[in-house]
Amino acid sequence: MIPSSELERQIGLELFFTDSPGIGGTLRVEPEDFVVEEVSVMPEEDPTGQNTAAIVRARYWETNRLVREFARRLRISRKKIMFAGTKDKRAISTQLFVFAAPMDDVHAIEMKDIEFLNIYQTKKQIGLGDLIGNKFSITLKNLDMKMPEAMNATQSIANQLNNIGGFPNYFGVQRFGAVRPITHLMGKHMTRGKPELAVREYLCTPGTHENNEATAARIELGKTGDYAKALHDFPYNLSFEKAIMNHLVVKPDDYVGALENLPQNLLMMFIHAYQSYLFNKILSERMRRNLPLNQPVPGDMVLKMDQNKLPDHNNWLEATESNIPMLTGLIAKKKAFISATLYGHESKFANGEMGEIEASIIEQEGVKQRDFVLNEYYKLGSKGKRREILAPAKDFEFRQVDDAIQFGFELYKGCYATTFLREFMKAKELTKY
Repeated sequence: MIPSSELERQIGLELFFTDSPGIGGTLRVEPEDFVVEEVSVMPEEDPTGQNTAAIVRARYWETNRLVREFARRLRISRKKIMFAGTKDKRAISTQLFVFAAPMDDVHAIEMKDIEFLNIYQTKKQIGLGDLIGNKFSITLKNLDMKMPEAMNATQSIANQLNNIGGFPNYFGVQRFGAVRPITHLMGKHMTRGKPELAVREYLCTPGTHENNEATAARIELGKTGDYAKALHDFPYNLSFEKAIMNHLVVKPDDYVGALENLPQNLLMMFIHAYQSYLFNKILSERMRRNLPLNQPVPGDMVLKMDQNKLPDHNNWLEATESNIPMLTGLIAKKKAFISATLYGHESKFANGEMGEIEASIIEQEGVKQRDFVLNEYYKLGSKGKRREILAPAKDFEFRQVDDAIQFGFELYKGCYATTFLREFMKAKELTKY
């Protein structure tokens, strides 16, 4: 297996499964290069409902900032705007929203690069995770190889992944931030009861590709700790940072309160990112030990399928010498999946060698189950669950489009297109993804 770059190793992405050279390239040269369509669980239409469901097509809008703008225009709390999945900024995305607002008010919203589709009234609500998956059409440009060589390498990698029925289900770069990979560090500080470190991480850590104004402002604040001055120095678009600093100007030592100025789902994302980092480390170690991703070994926890024919992250069966042939057959048919722990305050390790891996990574990190209770942050605690270590890419295809390669595929919810494509690209810089 090929080791990854130092930057990827810092977020737990330590290895590539495939051994063919990467074709390089850059994702999202234009938003149109990355098209994602959510496969949604549509709420039932009801003309008497007090909520408004809408499919929203957005260009160059990150979901949290889009919700913030919707809330401002509708004059409602962000908590009254519900969505199932978070989408990246540099893309064209189509996803379901449910607004606790009148349909006429939602219909009246006019925003640049936003289109409302299929608006209707409903009594239902939705929450994070209430989706089936996502369909992708992604164009990879600026390849490192000439086209014939790139197409051959792509086919070779596709064959290797097809042989195991999927790709290593790492949490992708976007979970941690391609420009500023700090979300897991935020979560680490929060779980350790160190909100001041979390605040300084969020405000003062510069990104490798941020503009000069933002970088200078972050470095200066790191030196001075002068939040009042930083409010004037930070660029206008860093609104979340300014919300934190406004709070600290009034209440200088209230770091927990300062962080609670961030959207609750963003704070939860920090906790999830830290869990994701630990998962990535565990998966990397399994791969390093050459334990299979598609064949269980004794002690593995194998996920069953739920009513939507997706891996059930809270329902599993332990692999034993007697049931391994049966489980192997189910895994080959994509009716069961080997799992690793997403560590939380109710987590249980696997048995056997996988359990040894999980326990050793958690011990190395020095994290405890109680660290994920987090009552001080909106009760953001996470009990943990298990997650499949191999992700299938359904209806996969690729083709040459001028000097680029266009990929099409569908993934289960929670799986990352960038993680799939990193096996083909093997990029050295996080921003290439």
